[in-house]
Amino acid sequence: MSAQPTERPHELTDFDRSAGNELAVCAMLDYLNLPAATLTPRPDVVHVTVIDSRDLARWMYALGGELVQTGGSREDGVTLWTLRTTTPVRGDGSTVPVRVHAAVAEGVDVLAELRPGGAR
Repeated sequence: MSAQPTERPHELTDFDRSAGNELAVCAMLDYLNLPAATLTPRPDVVHVTVIDSRDLARWMYALGGELVQTGGSREDGVTLWTLRTTTPVRGDGSTVPVRVHAAVAEGVDVLAELRPGGAR
């Protein structure tokens, strides 16, 4: 006599994927000692908010990626910079997309080495 499974295998839900992504990013934060003011996990990406451009620079130096100015305006006096990066490769060969966001007040220079093409 052999045992046969009677239940279907568990299918991953959006909640499961979000939780797995959050776990991967939290483990990376602990390992690399990176700053994070807030974490917002999603099934396809984890959004991280940092305090300032110096924290954003730490992420850039640790993981690399693409830095883009994604929002804000001169009339508001703030610009939003986003680093598009990923976690290091996990044991199963996958990575988790990470978007690191920092609001930078007008007149505060984003480090020259972080600015794409010297843009401000």
